[in-house]
Amino acid sequence: MTAIEELRQRFKVEIADGSYRPRFNAAPSQDLLVIPQESPHKASLYRWGLVPGWAKDPKIGRQLINARAETVADKPAFRTPFEKHRCLVLSDGFYEWDKKPAHHVPYRVILKEQEPFVFAGLCDYWKDETGKEIQSFTIITTEANSLVAKIHDRMPVILPRDAEEKWLDAGLDLKKAQSMLKAYPSGEMEMYPVSTIVNNPKNDMAAVLKPANYE
Repeated sequence: MTAIEELRQRFKVEIADGSYRPRFNAAPSQDLLVIPQESPHKASLYRWGLVPGWAKDPKIGRQLINARAETVADKPAFRTPFEKHRCLVLSDGFYEWDKKPAHHVPYRVILKEQEPFVFAGLCDYWKDETGKEIQSFTIITTEANSLVAKIHDRMPVILPRDAEEKWLDAGLDLKKAQSMLKAYPSGEMEMYPVSTIVNNPKNDMAAVLKPANYE
């Protein structure tokens, strides 16, 4: 939902006019803004769902929307991207579902400052037999902090500002890179229930951001 000019200023990157529109309900297989290690001063659209360069079928991306921080350096699909193609995934919030109630209550999770931030991600590049390329990414997850743990045991890795540039550094030691994949401090975040209209990705509208009352 963040305006393009705000993103340009916050992340000091180029974003081509016409390549971005505010999103309220992003979903896997959609194109989202990513800052790749290869071009750290430019944000471009990549498909959510990593397609490894060696994959025989790009449909594998549907299964690779997330990568676990604990195994990201070892899994075949993520090992090379972790070494060479780390990225920042631009965002200003994410949704998680509390599955304890019978109807699975959705929550929106944001920073208390209500400012844009980045998820730690990995990207890769796949080409078909005609040379057409798919640029794709996955979001790294870790154990939830005390806030998100109330509804789920995992959460995306949100990088603090002072770690964003380090994450994209090609010379970053991989052990140090993996040590950066921690839960964001719960005291700096907040979450609130939203309407179940968020369950349908077609509902990509501001209304999904409004607090909902389930009492």
